[in-house]
Amino acid sequence: MNRQQAEKRGRGAETLACWHLRLRGWQILARRARVPGGEVDIVARRGRILAFVEVKARASEEAAAMALDDWRLRRVAVAAERLAPRYLRPDDDIRIDALFIVPRRWPKHLVNVWQG
Repeated sequence: MNRQQAEKRGRGAETLACWHLRLRGWQILARRARVPGGEVDIVARRGRILAFVEVKARASEEAAAMALDDWRLRRVAVAAERLAPRYLRPDDDIRIDALFIVPRRWPKHLVNVWQG
């Protein structure tokens, strides 16, 4: 798969992830939020939870899990730390989640994947 196809696939997976989150009561605050040192695919809120969500679209759940390595999570954590002041409200809980998009499966939402 070339870079342009991968980009298109990634955007499609993020759109699907946003709809999945919306249907579960989340408000999407930002997509592809970039700061020096990292990027977050989705910034979402539900009640007092502010979640920075990394989306992985792969052929299998195992492949998605393998793509969610410590290096990637560290970059998301750096971005989340730098983006939090934009979205944080008093008494919010912040967490980093992951959402796996796999063909012919419901999206899988993993909660609080980074404990760094």
